[in-house]
Amino acid sequence: MASKQSKSKPNNSHKKRDKRSLSELKTLGHQLLSSRAHINNLPLLLSYISPSTPPSYVVESLLSLQSFFSPVLPSLPPSSINGAAVNTDASDPDVIYRTWLRSKFDELVNSLIEISVAPGCEETVREVVLDTIMEFVKLGNGGKFYSSLYHKFLQAIVTTSVEVEFLLESLASTYFKYIDVRYFTFISINKLCKTLESNNSSGDKRLTEDGDDSKASLECSIKKIHFILSRIPLGNLDENVTTEMWSAVLDGLGFLSKEGDSMGTKEKQKQKKEEKSTKSDVPMSIVSKKMKLKFTKGWTSFLRLPLSLEVYKEVLVNLHQAVIPYLSEPVMLCDFLTRSYDIGGVVSVMALNGLFILMTKYGLEYDNFYEKLYALLIPSIFMAKHRARFFELLDSCLKSPLLPAYLAAAFTKKLSRLSLVVPPSGVLVIIALIHNLLRRHPSINCLVHQETGEGTVCYDTKSEKESSSSDGNDGHAFNVTNGKQGVDLFNNEESDPLRSKAMSSSLWEIDTLRHHYCPPVSRFVLSLENDLTVRAKTTEVMISDFSSGSYSTIFREEMRRRVKQVPLAFYKTTPTSLFSESDFPGWTFNFDGSNEDVKT
Repeated sequence: MASKQSKSKPNNSHKKRDKRSLSELKTLGHQLLSSRAHINNLPLLLSYISPSTPPSYVVESLLSLQSFFSPVLPSLPPSSINGAAVNTDASDPDVIYRTWLRSKFDELVNSLIEISVAPGCEETVREVVLDTIMEFVKLGNGGKFYSSLYHKFLQAIVTTSVEVEFLLESLASTYFKYIDVRYFTFISINKLCKTLESNNSSGDKRLTEDGDDSKASLECSIKKIHFILSRIPLGNLDENVTTEMWSAVLDGLGFLSKEGDSMGTKEKQKQKKEEKSTKSDVPMSIVSKKMKLKFTKGWTSFLRLPLSLEVYKEVLVNLHQAVIPYLSEPVMLCDFLTRSYDIGGVVSVMALNGLFILMTKYGLEYDNFYEKLYALLIPSIFMAKHRARFFELLDSCLKSPLLPAYLAAAFTKKLSRLSLVVPPSGVLVIIALIHNLLRRHPSINCLVHQETGEGTVCYDTKSEKESSSSDGNDGHAFNVTNGKQGVDLFNNEESDPLRSKAMSSSLWEIDTLRHHYCPPVSRFVLSLENDLTVRAKTTEVMISDFSSGSYSTIFREEMRRRVKQVPLAFYKTTPTSLFSESDFPGWTFNFDGSNEDVKT
């Protein structure tokens, strides 16, 4: 009986709630704000904060409740939003009253979070709810940043299966400009990523019937986390940029609270002195250091999650610009980038950018880097989406004068072989790369025109040189062909540049490009030959000028060219037949209008 009565009470309250008009609801709000005698209007107004309530009723109730709670929030006792027990003095009516207000405030917050992620909620209602929640985040913790409420709000956004892109866009565009909002966003992201990682690892151990739904939910959560991380501005990671805080309290970043990092007493005392000396401004050196630490923890926790291929590519595209420069220790990403580089295909191409930065700027050592780079030279790379950046990086990686001759020759020969099968735009890039390689590494100039038995010795390794001298063939470097001319010793299928025997070959493929069907290719080959002849008057080619080429760019360039000589077909007399008799001696072509066979 008790259970039936308890079920019927909400229904009666809903009926009463629906009977009220907006004007009556507005009157309830005015009464609540005017006198404590109408405090019982508070539960009535709270009953309208629900996903099932019409939007106009939700907004009207919310305006009154926000105006009521905002002035009293700093004086309310600690919240039990995280399930912690609140000690109250039962003998003090004022304490009891304020504790009751805190419970109603927590009820309001839970309802607002529920509305913000409810399916079918209007965008205007979501925006009003977002502003209200962030106002409570600003005031609900005694004037300090209410990080527990903010974390609960982000957790609801990330874990819901509802598409809340508008809510995330509004949050990012309006509130991510504040340094304390960004700071606690990184903290919450770190916690959420660790929770998702632990749930995913435990979920792999047992197979459930809703495994597909769980996987889809995990991918949706990871996508939202990446959306949040990618929308956070990184300006305040620089010590020279002034801060703008959402919370007005100096310790809003949690430097001295439990929500911040654990610090020693000496460090806390030092920070207090610095804060007193700066009066109202947080020391920028501390802000920059703290933000970098939280930024690093948030991103490293995120990169440990099982990213989908779509998110994986988006991360790799922006990693070298939006993540690596702002990490406290960029080398921490070496494992992630090397794993990505070992995957192969387009993922390796996209990971090359970040890996190259770690190697050149942060001293990362990667033994098999050039072997992996050599393996990426396949025809499909010339049609990849990010091929322009890949060719520029390839040119930069092969720029060092300390590069071994066999390695430079292997890349040159591999590119030369690819020129036979790639589109004309790719051929132009190959010619530019080979041009730069021949200029940088004079030791491989023997590849330009190399024939058997000419007396020019180009050894692949020291062992080949010793074997050559022991056989008494010092004057003939390539007698392994047993005197057969026209045999290319280069092994195009070999994945190891050292064993490809590129130094025993020549760039005969480039010579065939003189007669390429695409005029820009044949012209570029001729210019390559002139540049190699007169080195003092030429410089290296800018790969960026050719790396993003395509059929359309080549066509546009040809249309812009001013043609001086145009081939014409000139006849002294008007031709009467398609072929002349001199073209086919002994044949005659007669046509009298009837279907007759050709006579000979």
